[in-house]
Amino acid sequence: MFLDCSSLIAENPPRPSNGIAVTDIDGDGAFELVVAGYRTANLVLKWVDGRLVDVAGPLLADPAGPALGLAAADIDGDGREELYVVNCDRATGSKDMADRLFACFGKHWIDLFAQAENAGAANHTAAGAVAAMDRWGHGRYGFLVATDGGPLHLYELTRRGRLEDGAEEAGLDSIGAARGVTALSIVSDHMDVVTVNDGGPNELFRNLGDGNFEEIAEERGIADSRPSGRAVVALDADGDGLFDLVVGTWDGAQRYFQQRMGGGFVEAAGADFSMPGRIFTVVAADFDNDGYEELFFHAHGEPNRLFGWRNDQWQELELGDAAEPKGLGTGAVAADIDGDGRLELILAHGSSHGGHGSHGGGQGAEGSAQPLSVFRPEATNNGWLRVQPLTPFGAPARGAVVSLTVGGRRQRRAVCAGSGYLCQGEPVAHFGLGPLHAVEQVEVRWPDGTVVTVDNPPADRLLIVPYPPE
Repeated sequence: MFLDCSSLIAENPPRPSNGIAVTDIDGDGAFELVVAGYRTANLVLKWVDGRLVDVAGPLLADPAGPALGLAAADIDGDGREELYVVNCDRATGSKDMADRLFACFGKHWIDLFAQAENAGAANHTAAGAVAAMDRWGHGRYGFLVATDGGPLHLYELTRRGRLEDGAEEAGLDSIGAARGVTALSIVSDHMDVVTVNDGGPNELFRNLGDGNFEEIAEERGIADSRPSGRAVVALDADGDGLFDLVVGTWDGAQRYFQQRMGGGFVEAAGADFSMPGRIFTVVAADFDNDGYEELFFHAHGEPNRLFGWRNDQWQELELGDAAEPKGLGTGAVAADIDGDGRLELILAHGSSHGGHGSHGGGQGAEGSAQPLSVFRPEATNNGWLRVQPLTPFGAPARGAVVSLTVGGRRQRRAVCAGSGYLCQGEPVAHFGLGPLHAVEQVEVRWPDGTVVTVDNPPADRLLIVPYPPE
C-alpha cells in the first residue's frame, strides 16, 4: 500500500517526537504539520518547492518544552486557529511546565497562558490528550484537555478575553486518565465527547444542546473497563449513517464498537482485528481513494498494522514500507501535503509519553530518537473530493459532519477535532470516489445543526464551504 517518501523532509535527524497536528500556522490558506518534540524543538513543516521545510519561529519551537499532544482551533473568532500544546514532564500529578496556548496577532505569536490574567488558569497537571470542542455551536472553540488522575479541563475564552475552565459548568469535569479524546456529533446533533482511559472505563459525553453534557458510555455499551485504552477514532465504516468507534489499546485487545439504530454500540472486532498490540495512535482515512476508509494502527516497538473494510468486515492489508517493525511509534496523521488528492501518512517516533513508563513502554527519551516518516500510497486513477467547511468567522469548522453521495452511495466524515492519541488531523473531509469522477451531492452539517447542500460539485479538487449568511 505505502511507499517510503521520507526524503521529502528537508532536514530529518533522529529526534524524540510525539503528537502531530495539521493546521494553517502562517495564515496563507495552506496547512502545515506541527510536530511536538520532547525536550527538542517543535517543528512546523511547510510544503515549499516540493519539500517539507521547518518554518517554526522560536516561540512555537519552544525547544525546552516536553511537548506531548497538540490541537488547533479558533477560540477567539478571528478566523485563525490557535494552537494548544500539552506539555508533560511528569507521569502523574503536578508538573513543572504548564501547557502552552499559542495565539497569533498579525505575524506575532504569544502564549496566552503566559499573560498575567490567564496564568492562574494554566494546566499544571500531567495530561495525556487535547481536542477542540465547540460546545455551544457558535464557531468559537475551547480546548478539552485530559489530565492524568485529575479532571478534564475545558479552556474557553470569556467575553472579557480571559481563559477560564468551563468543564465543571459543562458537566465534563470527570476524573480519570484519558489518553484518546475525540469530539464530534456521534449520539446527538451537536459535538459530543469520547474519551478512552488507562485504568478505567471509556466515557461518552452526550451534548444536551445547552452547553451541558451527560455521561452515557455504560448505557450505550462502550464503557469497556479494560484498563489500557490509548487511542480513539470515529468513522462510519458500514455506511449506515452512524459513526462507529475504534479504540486502540496498549497490550490489550483492539476494539471496534459498531453503532446500531437507537444509539447503542456492539463490540464487533474480529479475531485478527482485535489482536493485542502496543498501539499509540489510530488513523482512519481513505488512502487509496476507493471510497472506503482504511484503519492504520501505529505501534510502538512492533510492526504497524492496516485494515480495510472488505465484504462488510475488517481485513488486514499489506502495509508495504509503512510496516516499520522497529519503529517506536507515537503520533500519526493523514494529510494531503502536496495537494494532489492523495493522502500521505506522516509518522512520529520517540519516547512513550515523554519516557514515562506508566504510559506504556518506558522508553527513555534519549534511547527513542528516530526520524519522522512520510509514506505515499501507491497511485491509482480513483477520483476524490476534499471538503473544507468554515465557521461563521472563516476558520476551519472542526467537528462539522460532511456527507457525500456518489454513485448512489453515501459516505460520511467528521472534520477532525481530535484524533487518535496526541494528534489532530487536517480540518478537511477527504473522500475517495473509486473509479467515478462525478459527485451527486455534498451535505455539510455544522455543530449548531445548520445544514448546507451542494449539488453536483466538481470532483478532484478542494471544495470550501462557507457558513451560510443569516
